[in-house]
Amino acid sequence: MDLQKSPDASAATVAKPAELRASDADRDRITDILREALAEGRLTPEEHAERVEGVLATKTVGELDRFVQDLPAAHTGRATSAYVSAPNRPALGAIPAEADENVVAVFSSAVRKGRWRAGRRIHAYSVFGNVEIDLSEAIFEYQQVVIKAISVFGNVEIFVPENVSLRGSGGGVLGNFEVDTLDSGDPDAPVVYIDGLAVLGNVEARPKRGKLIADILDRVTSRVNERVADRLDRSLRKHLGH
Repeated sequence: MDLQKSPDASAATVAKPAELRASDADRDRITDILREALAEGRLTPEEHAERVEGVLATKTVGELDRFVQDLPAAHTGRATSAYVSAPNRPALGAIPAEADENVVAVFSSAVRKGRWRAGRRIHAYSVFGNVEIDLSEAIFEYQQVVIKAISVFGNVEIFVPENVSLRGSGGGVLGNFEVDTLDSGDPDAPVVYIDGLAVLGNVEARPKRGKLIADILDRVTSRVNERVADRLDRSLRKHLGH
């Protein structure tokens, strides 16, 4: 959404939780409830198929509730926990004034991706260049992360895992500043705040489909366990003289 073209640019910052855009994770949680209702005999196969189709077409979190409001799960906190609304601003004093890292592209490109440690504050500057900051496999050592993105005749793209919360507050001057609002189902999940300005340029932040923090941690833990097991096996074989 280009904030320059919006009739009320501040509307996104005061949106009610039910008005927030639904993520794939939100839809997955609702379809899980519908699947269980089908297994329990509360829904017929036709009703289940019809509701799932509606969930997949839903755009906001509030609209998801109507597909499960007549099911017990909707009154035990499971349906309403499809989102956890994160604050629109980081906690006072939680983020340092100085950047932990600067990512700069002037008539060039700069990329941060893969397995890297995200600091509390990251500054991205693109002047006739391209900056990509991919947090989808990053190590989050802090619960709140701020990315300040400045684009002048350039492009800044930011990707986050699907199961974090994402907030944006910035603007564009003959440019595009677009942040997909995202709420995690986990109150302890990291919150990524995007701030900045796009001047005849582009700043975009959105979740990367299929990337979850838990999945990444599980894979890392699995690899560590495999290495430990391999070392123990080799040590035992050496001790036994094989």
